[in-house]
Amino acid sequence: MLDKVKHIILVLSGKGGVGKSTVSTQLALTLAEADHKVGLLDIDLCGPSVPYLLGLEDRDVHQCDEGWVPVYTSAEKRLAVMSIGFLLKNRSDAVIWRGPKKTAMIKQFLEDVNWDELDYLIIDTPPGTSDEHITVMECLKTIGTEGAIIVTTPQEMALEDVRKEVTFCKKTGIPILGIVENMSGFVCPNCAECTNIFSSGGGHSLAELAKVPHLGTLPIDPRVGELAGTGKACVKELPDCTTSEVLRELVRTLTTVGQ
Repeated sequence: MLDKVKHIILVLSGKGGVGKSTVSTQLALTLAEADHKVGLLDIDLCGPSVPYLLGLEDRDVHQCDEGWVPVYTSAEKRLAVMSIGFLLKNRSDAVIWRGPKKTAMIKQFLEDVNWDELDYLIIDTPPGTSDEHITVMECLKTIGTEGAIIVTTPQEMALEDVRKEVTFCKKTGIPILGIVENMSGFVCPNCAECTNIFSSGGGHSLAELAKVPHLGTLPIDPRVGELAGTGKACVKELPDCTTSEVLRELVRTLTTVGQ
């Protein structure tokens, strides 16, 4: 089912709560705004937040002769989405599965979803380096992946976990496209001044240490946070904010890598 997908991008993080799913959804929306056909696969089985972030929680997944039909965000069908969140009755349902059942579900997501032709498939992974990540790599062995974007926050604890993610990628042969530092500073919605609440520059330092590109620094911006649950692209709604600038540059980087 992935033979019609041109480029597969993994979005990884060393720990939860770093905004990985927000980066994944806004990256997918930015690619779609740039007229690419995009798929977004949420394999964070225990914490599927993509349907909520895109305002798709009331949608159902259907089946056809070719497999599962992904949920589209608009009539133009530029962004297709698949998540276990569509199979749950409500957001409060807990997925209490052992490893083998998780592995089987991820294989289904990768092999049985009728994505059709896509320019990019963004895979939003769970935090850490566990069964889910190994399953993805086993399924993509014959197809290959463009590489991984690693999301971190500036605190030292988060950076420690991201170092493990870098090691995982290198040991499993996943090309690292670069590191994105999220939640670096708080942008005041009134005066637009950015204040470093935690710290800053950690993602850049880690990128230098790991000898991988630093893809950008995203601040905490309440205006961007308000887009959660709407399915609206930051680059369209807030074209002049720092987050939009970083997302556009990230898309330019992916386009260059894919050539």
